Amino acid sequence: MSYLDATVDVYREAALTPDVGLCCTTNPIWELPGLKIPKIMQEMNYGCGSTVHARDLVNNPKVLYVGVGGGMELLQFSYFSRQKGGVVGIDVVDEMLTASRDNFKIAEEENDWFKSEFVDLKKGDAMNLPVEDNSIDVAAQNCLFNIFKEEDLRKAIKEMYRVLKPHGCLVMSDPTCEQPMNDALRNDDRLRALCLSGSLPIKEYVKMLTDAGFGTIEIRARKPYRILDPANYETDELIYIESIEVAAIKDPMPADGPCVFTGKAAIYFGKDEYLDDKNGHIMLKNQPLAICDKTAANIAALGREDVYISESTYHYDGGGCC
Repeated sequence: MSYLDATVDVYREAALTPDVGLCCTTNPIWELPGLKIPKIMQEMNYGCGSTVHARDLVNNPKVLYVGVGGGMELLQFSYFSRQKGGVVGIDVVDEMLTASRDNFKIAEEENDWFKSEFVDLKKGDAMNLPVEDNSIDVAAQNCLFNIFKEEDLRKAIKEMYRVLKPHGCLVMSDPTCEQPMNDALRNDDRLRALCLSGSLPIKEYVKMLTDAGFGTIEIRARKPYRILDPANYETDELIYIESIEVAAIKDPMPADGPCVFTGKAAIYFGKDEYLDDKNGHIMLKNQPLAICDKTAANIAALGREDVYISESTYHYDGGGCC
């Protein structure tokens, strides 16, 4: 049995018998006007963050969500895309698709604005999406890609890139880990299925995205997530796992490399009203400017004593230099 078969088994069981303590269960229940999340969707909330961001969801976007779970985030996306088939949900587990369809019927009863036809559920896997090229405005996955081993992860990211429209956005939430993991953990199929032992360092995760062609990367949040400790897992040291929320935008790749936002800012505090770095960036006096890591390096290379560049906060919410 492959590691992917083990994953299917885990989520087949979770579809048939909702498991409140399974896997992640840490993504927020957004309180939006007129939106009620059915209790069963909350119980089947198997994500590690959120992929629903209002600034991504303008002008009735066409949304793709891979790994449907109980349907909670698909319902949240439908709130912003109230059209037939406006949200496409893909899952490889038949039982999870059936559970989601049932949950959407409950959502219809509890939300006057929602219709089940807003969501088009399809069977398929992340490495071979049944979706046309350049047809999606916003694609999303929550605590799915970290399950994949490297070759499959590259395929899944490449598929997301394929289906997105130019300047479309891939929004993800996944566990990450900066510490090395031993082979016993990496090869434990159940731990991988539970979103633990497949966690990558952030730089490796970002490189996977830029290697696929995404020209802009935004790290929007970085949060404590889980501990693997020697008393309960096959490890000699305590391993700290975080979750990150990332957006990868299908912008053209700049000639000098991708723009990766990790929450850095530049503050000019010199004698003039502003500073022009002669590279397309105007810094107003005492006004923080969100900058990508590439711009941070270029400004630092100017050697000015009247510009402060912050460390990465791993929180970025738009308004940046690029």
